[in-house]
Amino acid sequence: MLPDQNRAPEKVKAPITLPPSPFNIMAKPIGPRCNIDCTYCYYLEKEKQFPAEKKFRMADEVLESFVRQLIEAALEAGMPEAAFAWQGGEPTMLGVDYFRKIIKLQKKYAPAGLKVTNALQTNGILLDEEWGAFLHDNEFLVGISIDGPKKVHDQYRIDRAGRPTFDAVMRGLEVLQRYGVKHNALNTVHRASAGKGKVVYRFLKRLGIEFVQFIPIAERNGASGLAGPPQVDIDPATSITDWSVSPHAYGKFLCEVFDIWFKGDIGKIFIQHFDVMLAKWLSLPGGLCLFAEACGDGLAMEHDGSLYSCDHYVYPQYRLGRITEIPLREMLWSERQKRFGLEKADPLTAQCRACSYRFACNGGCPKHRFARAHDGESGQNYFCQSYTMFLRYAGDRLNDMARLVAAGRPAADVAQTQLVKSRNARQNHAGQ
Repeated sequence: MLPDQNRAPEKVKAPITLPPSPFNIMAKPIGPRCNIDCTYCYYLEKEKQFPAEKKFRMADEVLESFVRQLIEAALEAGMPEAAFAWQGGEPTMLGVDYFRKIIKLQKKYAPAGLKVTNALQTNGILLDEEWGAFLHDNEFLVGISIDGPKKVHDQYRIDRAGRPTFDAVMRGLEVLQRYGVKHNALNTVHRASAGKGKVVYRFLKRLGIEFVQFIPIAERNGASGLAGPPQVDIDPATSITDWSVSPHAYGKFLCEVFDIWFKGDIGKIFIQHFDVMLAKWLSLPGGLCLFAEACGDGLAMEHDGSLYSCDHYVYPQYRLGRITEIPLREMLWSERQKRFGLEKADPLTAQCRACSYRFACNGGCPKHRFARAHDGESGQNYFCQSYTMFLRYAGDRLNDMARLVAAGRPAADVAQTQLVKSRNARQNHAGQ
């Protein structure tokens, strides 16, 4: 049964608090409300969890409590900075003045010497001169959603009237670039971009994008924002949505992009997936929960102050409590949240546990474990084929880059290493 949003706060027993550790929180100050209606969006349906809501907006008292407690928790965890990540829905719908209020609160509660950072994820449509100046002056990092060239982007990223959004997004990007706002591109890989890895990458490069996140789309028919994640023992061939990318197509997409990037863009353009995989070859954490052995340090804060275990698990059963009722620190470092993170490694299939690439992907995100392994065991990651295809294809080159970095040389020097390898191979062949 869903919690009644109008009911007086209940007295909730405080969870057991474990030693402080680093964390990330995706804050949703406008909840799932958005000014466009992307076909593949999994978050718009979260409105169903707040049936009494008419205006999604984080109230002033909730906002102030969140800012104060996040700063306090960052200090307690010994983190080098208090990092705020503002997402939605579409957070720019709240207006610039709302974010000016955020900056004032951060200055009010951050002690001298603590660095405070802000990241904003947006579709870019509402960005204008006022936003450009504000984001630049307050050193925001902005992630802007761009799916590729116009034909690809407009396939699924449409407004509520069904109209394309590409031109409006390009105007928003132009604002960011003209004002010198630090930005990256979030690119979802779906059915329309499958087979277009080279086209999408070259397009983003022409736009002057230097940092890119590729996010594969895999949603299931009948997924409900109320009931929680659907069962895992289903056939993805019959349950997957029409706009989802196939595992083979996503793997091929990554391989195509890697080829172009490897030949001339190492150290110039930064692809999150490749950076994380290189870190894995260096036996470093990698900084992305998707491929971590355990998760649980990337949580989501809804507009009403409710904290959830993960952005992909904003369901009633994963609600840890409300920040105005339970201190943030007690939810962040609770035994319940620790179990959530550790459970990622428990249900791995036999195929996954025996895989030589397990060190790199660790079974991927549990959200995508709805396929079957080769032997029919349920709980295999839908993108297993994608990851193994890419790692087989790029593994040797990632290893060469890792050796250079370990030796204190730039990864971009791998081009010279490849030339030496190629020359030696030709000499050996000629001598046979």
